[in-house]
Amino acid sequence: MSMRDLVMLLTFSLIASAPAFSQGPTQPAPQKVYSGNLSAGFALTGGNTDTATYNLGFELARDPGTNNIVKLSGLYLRSDKDSETITDRLRLAFRDEFTISDRTFIYGDFHYLRSPFRQISYLINPQGGIGYKLLSTDRATLALDGGGGVAWEKNPGFDANTSGTLNAGQSLSLKLSGNATLTQTLTGLWKTENFSDTLYHFGIALSTSITSRAELKVEFMDDYKNVTPAPEIKKNDTAFITSFLFKF
Repeated sequence: MSMRDLVMLLTFSLIASAPAFSQGPTQPAPQKVYSGNLSAGFALTGGNTDTATYNLGFELARDPGTNNIVKLSGLYLRSDKDSETITDRLRLAFRDEFTISDRTFIYGDFHYLRSPFRQISYLINPQGGIGYKLLSTDRATLALDGGGGVAWEKNPGFDANTSGTLNAGQSLSLKLSGNATLTQTLTGLWKTENFSDTLYHFGIALSTSITSRAELKVEFMDDYKNVTPAPEIKKNDTAFITSFLFKF
């Protein structure tokens, strides 16, 4: 993990952990504007093969009770095998969503990906568009969105590539019970200068409450990039993650 990535992740985490101050004991309790979580997971194996795997993440949402919701998230994955790093991946995301009707919203998005073992020094994709909630109840939300933006991708040994993008996404949140929630996302990025250069991200996660502030989360992620910098690089990257979350 580079110093730049560590500074970025810690900065977002510090923002996420900032407390909200009340207006005084005589005033009614204000609406909770900020909410989110910090997560961490760790695994060690020994014997014939020594491995260490860990993940760090956060989620932060700002919802002042108006039509505008802002979300921040980040996830860092690292694995070492016999003192050699075999996984080193960082994802950061920012989303500003504004509701214009009961089901329709517009949004602005910013995504950052770094994955050295896929020879992606960085891939930055700011974008914006419109979305529609096919389902919106207290128990379940299903939404589709689409738009466009621009992507900057840097691969080792090559100049940074700039291209317009078309983007699409789908998200699902389903409360299975009072303590368990299933979430699922699917996003697609198509570069306009080469439509075969695509990046798909799929994620599905199950979270269950342990206490009022703690959760256990099991998650599977799959990233598929159709065009790679070198033929020996696999197009798929998958990760199965178990982590503990502290909610605030």
